[in-house]
Amino acid sequence: MTSRERVTTSLDHEQPDKVPIDFGGTSVTGLHASCVAGLRDYYGLEKRLVKVHEPSQCLGYIEEDLQEAIGVDVVSVNSRTTKFGFPNATWKEWTMQDGLKVLVSSDFNTEVDGKGDTLLYPQGDTSVPPSARMPEGGNFFDAIVRQEPIDDDNLRVEDNLEEYGPIGQEDLAYLVDQAERAVATGKGVVGNFSGTALGDISGIPGPKLKHPKGIRDIEEWYISVAIRQDYVAELFEMQTEIGIENYGAIYSAIGDSIDALVVCGTDFGTQESTFCSLDTYRALWKPNYQRINDWIHGNTNWKTFKHCCGAIASFMPDFIESGFDIINPVQLSASGMDAASLKREYGNDIAFWGGGVDTQSTLPFGDPEEIREQVLERCSIFARDGGFVFNTIHNIQAHTPIENIVAVIDAVKEFNGDR
Repeated sequence: MTSRERVTTSLDHEQPDKVPIDFGGTSVTGLHASCVAGLRDYYGLEKRLVKVHEPSQCLGYIEEDLQEAIGVDVVSVNSRTTKFGFPNATWKEWTMQDGLKVLVSSDFNTEVDGKGDTLLYPQGDTSVPPSARMPEGGNFFDAIVRQEPIDDDNLRVEDNLEEYGPIGQEDLAYLVDQAERAVATGKGVVGNFSGTALGDISGIPGPKLKHPKGIRDIEEWYISVAIRQDYVAELFEMQTEIGIENYGAIYSAIGDSIDALVVCGTDFGTQESTFCSLDTYRALWKPNYQRINDWIHGNTNWKTFKHCCGAIASFMPDFIESGFDIINPVQLSASGMDAASLKREYGNDIAFWGGGVDTQSTLPFGDPEEIREQVLERCSIFARDGGFVFNTIHNIQAHTPIENIVAVIDAVKEFNGDR
């Protein structure tokens, strides 16, 4: 099979010739730039600076030579602009806090404050307050809350929609170019241009906005889900309408160039439980997710990808009823998230994209043999009858030992009979 055939076969719950592999296909299945640099050195690839294409998490772009060394089956089509509102159009050198030199967007503008923290600015505009902070000694950026005082009598849903709107011609042209390049690789293609991440906490603070209005404080947002449900419901309905209209324009431009679309990255799970009740999910999120997924399935051949961390076993039937085809990252370290049970109960109805190895303890702190055993066990469970794309549980974090990452790659190749 070609890589693309391998991915689409598995997503159709049929057995592919090998387990398809994703590293770098989405903003939740990537590697920190330090890990990409380390892998390039390990495989003896051409010396070049790693491009940080997702600045919030400092994810490194996996170029074609490294894709081939790893055995990657998935590539991405990304939005023209980053989470901070500037494009990855031209590149400049930047030194991370640990001394690693990387390439960043020419509009990736930072300043170091008196505490040694690195501040990042929305749309690259240093004349406005920064929207993200990398603490001294840190490896990625945290959003800065810039919440104006809330007046419940004068809350406007439109304020929380400021960053959403009709997609422009420049953005469409960019996606067309990206889609053509992605299809030419012969790999499975994932679209990362969602405007339908309803209530995704990474976007609530409005990191791309210079002066965000509305409910932008993370704590206040969670409170609002409980006490301002009418506001949240109207916001989600309006955002869904905008998102569906944009998907229509995008599909008219790129057609079925992509195989899967990352619809949303809203987390509902913690390590032990969930952020909200099923009743709240069913009242606020589920009707809108159903509208989005129904439109996509009725008008395209795209599979729909739902990212959701945590202990979400109780939400799985509702995610399936909401119309999602794929669940990620399959956080098996969370309470109630057992690989065999998830595959047995839901494997016919939803594909598992991730779950291949634990990135909280096993990958960063285990030894290569322990990692090999976990990867082989997870593959043997999830790969049966398709419905599985291999990835780690969320992004591989900064300074994970390179020999451990290589152990993951080698173990999947071993399972696939490539070693």
